[in-house]
Amino acid sequence: MDPVSILVDQPALIPSTWLPTQLMLPDDGAISHGEVFTRRWVVDLILDLAGYTPDRDLAAMRAIEPACGAGAFLAPMAARLVKSCRVHGRPIEDAAEAIYAVDLMAENVAIARSTIAKTLIDDGWDEGAVCRLSEGWVHAEDFLLGRDVGGTADFVLGNPPYVRLEEVSDTRSAAYRRACPTMSGRADLFVGFYEMGLRALKREGTLAFICADRWMHNAYGRALRSFVGDHFSVDVTVVMHDVDAFEEAVSAYPAISVIRRRDQGPAILADTTSEFGPGEARQLLRWARGRQHRTKHAAAFQVAELPHWHKGPEAWPAGSPDRLALIADLESRFPRLEDPDTGTRVGIGVATGADGVFVTSDADLVEAERLLPLAVVRDTKTGHFDWSGHFLVDPWHNGPGRGLVDLDQYPRLRSYFEAQEARLRQRHIVERRPRDWYRTIDRVDHSLTCRPKLLFPDMKLAMEPIYEHGICYPHHNLYYVVSDVWPLDVLGGLLLSRVADLFVRTYAVKMRGGTLRFQAQYMRRICVPRLDAITKPHRAALTQAFEARDVEKATGVALAIYGLPQEAMSVVR
Repeated sequence: MDPVSILVDQPALIPSTWLPTQLMLPDDGAISHGEVFTRRWVVDLILDLAGYTPDRDLAAMRAIEPACGAGAFLAPMAARLVKSCRVHGRPIEDAAEAIYAVDLMAENVAIARSTIAKTLIDDGWDEGAVCRLSEGWVHAEDFLLGRDVGGTADFVLGNPPYVRLEEVSDTRSAAYRRACPTMSGRADLFVGFYEMGLRALKREGTLAFICADRWMHNAYGRALRSFVGDHFSVDVTVVMHDVDAFEEAVSAYPAISVIRRRDQGPAILADTTSEFGPGEARQLLRWARGRQHRTKHAAAFQVAELPHWHKGPEAWPAGSPDRLALIADLESRFPRLEDPDTGTRVGIGVATGADGVFVTSDADLVEAERLLPLAVVRDTKTGHFDWSGHFLVDPWHNGPGRGLVDLDQYPRLRSYFEAQEARLRQRHIVERRPRDWYRTIDRVDHSLTCRPKLLFPDMKLAMEPIYEHGICYPHHNLYYVVSDVWPLDVLGGLLLSRVADLFVRTYAVKMRGGTLRFQAQYMRRICVPRLDAITKPHRAALTQAFEARDVEKATGVALAIYGLPQEAMSVVR
């Protein structure tokens, strides 16, 4: 293998200059798998969505194909490029720098050059000029570790390889991670291709990939999502999970992503079915070019324009375009549920690390002062709060200092904990804090006990807020909402609605059978109107719906409060 270069130090995400350092990597049997060849009609859709079209002066631009394989993208790109030369009256030699394509495998490079040459010779171009161009366009290199192309590209186009980092040699994997800071955790190699491809773009440059979309939702995509959200505009996403997009059958959750180096603007989102093919691709393209600003429903696809895309490392939402368009509209008009101005806060109950020790229903187990009434999931099963008589054996001070209590002051508590000491010391938290061996994992905020709150079990099929009057502390399988401003029966009615449920359904992890895994991070993303914007009749109606557990009534009132038409009922169901 030829010498390659890596970036020894992790560069800033959008560096002004790059200073690569040469490093010899061993010929470690570099990746010879992960190739999935894209069908021609899919390639054409990607090139059209990216704007790589012959009406533009493509010879004056630069396109990078970072993993060209046998030329599935290169042949259509070359055909469009030379057609552009004709349209703009340029000699083909003007396109000598217009394409830079690489592949790690020398045999792929040879095939790609041959494919390009045949395409252009069949189109009537001079054979000698074509051979010189094809050799100048395609190179045997590792895109992630190769030459510095930062800020040079108008387009980065292709289908990056699908290879888990565990399948790469340790030496090469370490080099990839040093070169690509977004490749964290159990990342796939395509994460690095996204990062390096985006770094290669000029201002207003465009990256268009077809690739697995798991990075948009999984933990290993956090850094890449932040990188994209901070510096780029996600212009188009076409989800193609059920589409026959490749030359061979694969299960890869593919999606087309069109990302530009500019400030974020409106974004097009499309979701397709197995019926999506070349004709439907042309329909989608016409819709995208027309920017009709309304959701289109067809048998093969749905498409909508969202007013914005998403920022930060949090998982990007998943769902149909009309649902995500509705979510985006609400996010653009209303603040989030957790709001310091209203003192509204979302939290989770206490984790102990040893429920068998710290959770009891024996009211005489230790001193009464050290037993804190505890709300558990079973207390919420009826739709109303019915305390089952559980307590937390509480090792924390209730007052200034908020540290652990002195066991010498509570002889029954001391005796109980010492009988369980061996079990308690096995916990990971005690390894780090051995002197605090009788602590719970979480500290207890005793002021929460007496506050009225809405409780939410951590796994449910839908949002089911339960009013708790302020007598119990929540266990770790319960999330809670408290507020300094909201009457909780009004807020409970709003959170009972399918509008609130849609936020969680869009962001949350779904378990087998459709059960939602509630987490504070998802609940905080619910957007709600200001309380003073809700009329007294609507407040009363929400209270009634909450007390009656009437989801349909709560949803009807919520639609009016959010300024949504009744037709939106079909979207939020």
